[in-house]
Amino acid sequence: MKVLDIMALKLISMLWKKTDTYLYPFERPKVSESFRGVLKFHEDLCVGCKLCERVCPVNAIHISKVADKLFKATVDLDKCLFCDQCVDSCHKKALENTNNFEIASADKSSLKVDI
Repeated sequence: MKVLDIMALKLISMLWKKTDTYLYPFERPKVSESFRGVLKFHEDLCVGCKLCERVCPVNAIHISKVADKLFKATVDLDKCLFCDQCVDSCHKKALENTNNFEIASADKSSLKVDI
């Protein structure tokens, strides 16, 4: 058989084959439980030790004091490597990962978020 005949047969057989990819905006992919997405901050558990801030390899997380025994975390998502070191280092479990991976933005200032 000629090469074009073989290609034509393959193309015709693919018309009835199920696709291997997701139709992303319409069908959300399944994300595992151990996925490292955008951070979630539990301000009631934070004691302000700033250990997460110190272990971050790119200085993407900043802890600031809002009131007595109340702290706020600011994350630069454009810098964050999602390496999970801040979550692992927090002894009070004030930081955790979420399944959110949709953080693309045309405006860089929107990637600096208070969590």
